[in-house]
Amino acid sequence: MKSDLSSQLVLGQRPEGRTLMTSQCVLAWRDGGHSLIPDGEIVVEGNKVLYAGPRFGGEVARRIDFGRALLSPGLIDLDALSDLDTYLLVHDNQPGWAKGRIWPRSYVERGPYEMYSAEELAFQKRFAFGLLLLNGITTAAPIASLYYRQWSETVTEFEAAADAAGDLGLRVFLSPAYRSGGLILEEPGRIAPTFDETRGLQGLEEAVDFIERNHGRHNGLVNGMLAPDRIETCTLSLLQRTVAAARDLDCRVRLHMAQGNLERDIMLKLHGVSGPQWLADHGLMDERLIAPHGTHASAQDLQLYAHYGVSIAHSPLVSARMGSILNSFAACHNLGINIGMATDTAPPDMLMNLLVGLMACRISEKASDAIFSKDLFDAATIGGAKALGASDLGRLAAGAKADIAVFRLDDIHMTPSVDPITTLVVGGSGKVTQAVFVDGRLSMLNGKVAGIDMIAAREQAQAQYDGLIARYPDRSWQHPPVGKIFSPSYPIWTAD
Repeated sequence: MKSDLSSQLVLGQRPEGRTLMTSQCVLAWRDGGHSLIPDGEIVVEGNKVLYAGPRFGGEVARRIDFGRALLSPGLIDLDALSDLDTYLLVHDNQPGWAKGRIWPRSYVERGPYEMYSAEELAFQKRFAFGLLLLNGITTAAPIASLYYRQWSETVTEFEAAADAAGDLGLRVFLSPAYRSGGLILEEPGRIAPTFDETRGLQGLEEAVDFIERNHGRHNGLVNGMLAPDRIETCTLSLLQRTVAAARDLDCRVRLHMAQGNLERDIMLKLHGVSGPQWLADHGLMDERLIAPHGTHASAQDLQLYAHYGVSIAHSPLVSARMGSILNSFAACHNLGINIGMATDTAPPDMLMNLLVGLMACRISEKASDAIFSKDLFDAATIGGAKALGASDLGRLAAGAKADIAVFRLDDIHMTPSVDPITTLVVGGSGKVTQAVFVDGRLSMLNGKVAGIDMIAAREQAQAQYDGLIARYPDRSWQHPPVGKIFSPSYPIWTAD
């Protein structure tokens, strides 16, 4: 019989002693892969899994039955939305260059400025982290837009982000993003890069210092990762020093590349080759590199990923929204490329991304058996763990971190239910996430997140977002009013 969870678990706390959890199905690690165990059991002690299997024979302090649910490894998000998503604004408002996505020359000459206060930047990280937990994500590598920033991310906001991760209970890999260049809209159809390498190198120095001071904080929830922004906004010297710093720090590097036509055109103009080829030509590719998207990677680029052990951070939802797909998940998998999953947009719903990824691959390959639900679920767990170099994440096995997501299988919208993984991928969404444990601590239960009132925070987030939209004319081509930049889907009919 299902347990009274509120009497046995306290939000934001790690249960004392051994805790046995059971449910209709448990996804545990066995013989090098996930296995489904009907009525399986997981025993957690401290911040680690003590046992995952059919039956535990030892003594425990408490038994918790989640009933008709799947006990799963927590999901890993390699490009996790950590701001209020501005990309949604151009979803139905095109072209993007006219809607504030590229700085016009007039805005640059007047002087770019921060469009959020330090307090607003800190808040949006905390709110975004809460949303990730609500969606069953236990490990995140945060990503945010630099379009509305003065130049790059700041140490101050990432100190606040590290504190938010500790307060809410989210495992993070992060440091402030930096860049040595940006794109300037000179006139419609003419976008040119501009560089300030000194600022880029200063950003790298600050990111290294941040990692040295923060790695391991909050009992290991905070981990370092270097995040140069986009390959077309980075100079060779900046990337060479980034790779060297990553080796010294023993951390990963995330670099967006092979993700769009504009990037490809700029790289060809600047360097004569694609982004992946440029990195390979200068010895900057290895297994530490995480490359989001890959939707515009050529066959030769993908061969380079496979050869050097680069991981793809696959975010099919945001790519498909803008008309592109990875070509394809199955092809990359067959090449031996490690693929992890990412959200990178609102909603940060990993299960929705798994479904879109499944469909996109089958459409790309024109084959219904090109890929299966389990392949996407693997990417969201063990694929992400491999990309981060963390063998104790993404699986439920003795000695692994106690990062656990509980997904309800009795949701009325997922009827009929079949295989639990297929059911979640084909019919589920993040809304069926019942509970999340990170490092053995209960971070989310029944829609409530430790350390934040998400209902009140939602109102604050919307007000903050509305304030950002009001400033869009400053950095949009020819500075039209907001109503001209973002139009409603249908005409507004009012009493007047």
